[in-house]
Amino acid sequence: MLQQPTLEKLEAMRLHGMAQALREFAGNETARELSFEDRLALLVDRQFTWRQNEALQARLRRAKLRANASVEDIDFRAARGLDKTLVRSLTADSAWVERHENVFVCGPTGVGKSYLACALAQKACRDGYSAFYTRAAALFRDLALARADGSLRGLLLRLSKVDVMVVDDWAMTPLGESEARDFWEICEDRCQTRSLILTSQIPVAKWHQQIGDSTVAEGILDRIVHRAHRIELRGESMRKNPPKPER
Repeated sequence: MLQQPTLEKLEAMRLHGMAQALREFAGNETARELSFEDRLALLVDRQFTWRQNEALQARLRRAKLRANASVEDIDFRAARGLDKTLVRSLTADSAWVERHENVFVCGPTGVGKSYLACALAQKACRDGYSAFYTRAAALFRDLALARADGSLRGLLLRLSKVDVMVVDDWAMTPLGESEARDFWEICEDRCQTRSLILTSQIPVAKWHQQIGDSTVAEGILDRIVHRAHRIELRGESMRKNPPKPER
């Protein structure tokens, strides 16, 4: 049987997983001994896996996560008060995303807040959810630019469709009036429909005064605090004394 025309057709139809498997079968005596149904099943499985991997890579590219974070590499040995039980419950199957819950990661600089947030988002991507990472300063800059050129509604709509939105360095400085109102819009769009991960050096108890306007602050916090898991970190910066590898 001439396989080249078949391979070319599979590639033209973007059935790259099947094409790769067929090439491998050509030099595999065991595969040749399989029935037609079994070989077809293997081809379909390879195509399914290829498509799943491609979809995952696309989600990760769109997420723009900081660093190559993964839940498997979270360091539980460092003395920073990380609740292993809570983290493992969040990373087991990303059910918190399905329930549209939020995660707050608070603590001093250098204790791994951003890494942990990105690891949770990366696991959500692996579990089939979309994600997007941004620093608070960049988010508010993008919102201001969108407001200036008339594309604010479109930007807010795109953000509202992301399953897990990560906002790093939240509430580091007091919010301006337009920043607070734009973030209220984001929280309103996501309330009980999507999930939010916020990292901050500022304790949750002080977020109200960082937001400024009392009415807007109450509106934001009412929409995000009651459905949130809190991870409170402490200790010295891990950048000063990086953990030694396990032996």
